Amino acid sequence: MSIQRDNPESDIHPLLAQRWSPRAFDPARAVEHEKLLCCLEAARWAPSCFGDEPWRFLVCVREQEQDAWQRLLDCLAPKNREWAQHAPVLMLACAARTYRRGGDNRWGQYDTGQAAISLCLQAGALGLATHQMGGFDIDAARAAFHIPDDFTPMAAIALGYQGDATMLDDDLQAVETGPRQRRPLGDCFFAGDWEISFADTENS
Repeated sequence: MSIQRDNPESDIHPLLAQRWSPRAFDPARAVEHEKLLCCLEAARWAPSCFGDEPWRFLVCVREQEQDAWQRLLDCLAPKNREWAQHAPVLMLACAARTYRRGGDNRWGQYDTGQAAISLCLQAGALGLATHQMGGFDIDAARAAFHIPDDFTPMAAIALGYQGDATMLDDDLQAVETGPRQRRPLGDCFFAGDWEISFADTENS
């Protein structure tokens, strides 16, 4: 399926330019175990403060852990459940609040995000699709998976092969097939001081 996208302002690597978050997953196609391991390995090698590796990923493969997969699906917001029910793998990324050696780790959530995007990029390199979700019930996830208090559930992740957008309802189809847009680079990247657009420095 061809998806219309805005062109990046610079010539970035295709792996980055083509990364996106589809909602249509092929329900009939499982993720090969070796490919799943590669995605997890990519997350394992993400950078972290003091090399503490504060991330923990709950991995629920529908064909192997139907009960756990269903429990995680049930934790998702209703609109997310509509399409995530077709993803063969559901994951939950959690971040440690403290270092292994003790003391608060205020970078744990940042580092867990780095592990998650590493996983997503590796998935894209293998021809897989991912969609990260903030729409889930944190308390329900804690109870369903016995997550310790010193870990914060951050995001649910659907993983699988991209499916046909026509399997989605009309509203989601419009999102799925519409342009992928980003704010101009100068809106979010500053040169030396706040709100001095980096884009304006090109010819200075």
